[in-house]
Amino acid sequence: MAAEVGSRVQYVPVKYQAYPWQRGSPEVWISPKLKSIAEQLRQYSSPGSSADEDGGVTSSVGMPASVASLNDLNVFPTKKRAAVLVCLHQTPEGELRVILTKRTASMSSHSGEVCLPGGKRDEGDVDDTVTALREAQEEIGLEPSHVRVVAVLEQFLSKDLLGVTPVIGLLDDVSNFRAVVNPHEVESLFEAPLEMFLKESEKHWFEERVWLGVKYRVHFFDYTTHLGEKFLIWGLTASILIRSASLVYQREPDFVEFAPDFSAIVNSSKALGGKSVDSLGATPEKNSEESVLSWPGPPSRL
Repeated sequence: MAAEVGSRVQYVPVKYQAYPWQRGSPEVWISPKLKSIAEQLRQYSSPGSSADEDGGVTSSVGMPASVASLNDLNVFPTKKRAAVLVCLHQTPEGELRVILTKRTASMSSHSGEVCLPGGKRDEGDVDDTVTALREAQEEIGLEPSHVRVVAVLEQFLSKDLLGVTPVIGLLDDVSNFRAVVNPHEVESLFEAPLEMFLKESEKHWFEERVWLGVKYRVHFFDYTTHLGEKFLIWGLTASILIRSASLVYQREPDFVEFAPDFSAIVNSSKALGGKSVDSLGATPEKNSEESVLSWPGPPSRL
């Protein structure tokens, strides 16, 4: 990726513009693999098609709205909405990678945590796609015209019942991306292999917690970049990436995603060819009604 990791440059606010793919421009793809993924994900239909005040969306809770409904949780998202961008690109070796950020230590909430580019919806945002693209441009300088949005997933609920909508976008020509990082919000910028969020390994573990009377799992992933930088990806961000990876690779994760209480759940969302995607992300947030039940992680973490 052409972006500079940990860049700190002068930030200039940007305004929303109409994007070429929204104006009906013909698509020309560099990567046949990304073109194929786009064709698949554009057929996806979501079951029901916490943003901080200073931007960014992180949470230890990230329960898909359909999962909450199937568990008879009488909860509904608040009127406040947020969206995050799951921006994928392909390396020369053919690996799919997702762009992530680490929030600055000075942020008023969730400081120093890893998240996807995104944030709360502004009054002028017409939909979640605009919110996700605008926030990504403001946070890391990613030009909306370089991103092809191919899917909008169902909302995930934060502990405060904020509806967070993941938007999947493909960056076909990553050489066009020159990061302009907002130093007030972003400490570092990095990318991680998307498939790692489906694989069981010693770098993945989980906690079992209870939220609104329902047991759920919070997933954690350790990741080290080729530069030796270490990041912990967990909670809402991890949950969204598990779901996104499941949709892209058309398979369930190697690990058990949900706590035992969720074992009977069959997600009603469908992907390409009418195939149901049964085991797709869920990870709710910690609050006064949440308790840690167990810590089945690697021995080194006990």
